[in-house]
Amino acid sequence: MIIIFLLWFGIHMLIITIDGLNDELGKSDVAVVLGNKIELDGTPSKRLQGRLDKALNLYKKGYFNYIIVSGGIGKEGYSEAVVMKEYLIEKGVPSNSILIDEVGNDSYMTAKNTKNIMNQMNFHSVTVISQFYHITRTKLAFRKVGLNDVYTAHSTSYDVRDIYSLLREFPAYYKYLIM
Repeated sequence: MIIIFLLWFGIHMLIITIDGLNDELGKSDVAVVLGNKIELDGTPSKRLQGRLDKALNLYKKGYFNYIIVSGGIGKEGYSEAVVMKEYLIEKGVPSNSILIDEVGNDSYMTAKNTKNIMNQMNFHSVTVISQFYHITRTKLAFRKVGLNDVYTAHSTSYDVRDIYSLLREFPAYYKYLIM
């Protein structure tokens, strides 16, 4: 039984890694950047900056015209979404091209909130931007809320902590699967 579990676990980790590292790019109505830690000085963490830089790069290439920044208020006391918007504005994205979701406290809430924003704006397709290990579960969350035209892109910022985060995705994926 242990060998079967370890084999299942290993295959699942491999699938998550391959899926997350292979961007599925296409022209979409909007991108959504999932939040992450804000530093004590109010700047995006390296991980979050990597996500924002990926969104900025794809925005400049014309993959989408709008960006949703999604994230709640972290323990540091900053609104992730507001800090993310400020970062993108400083990098040249017009304020009116950035939509804020300040209550996207987890991936599933971000998916629900993104769907609501997309319905209001009459958008039909979305590009999800996060870390590679987070892509598979995020796609699942977006499909569970009824968004099927979902593209993906991963941040090229990597960290030793990604190993822990990848391992955490195994139970998190199955939690989302049975939600």
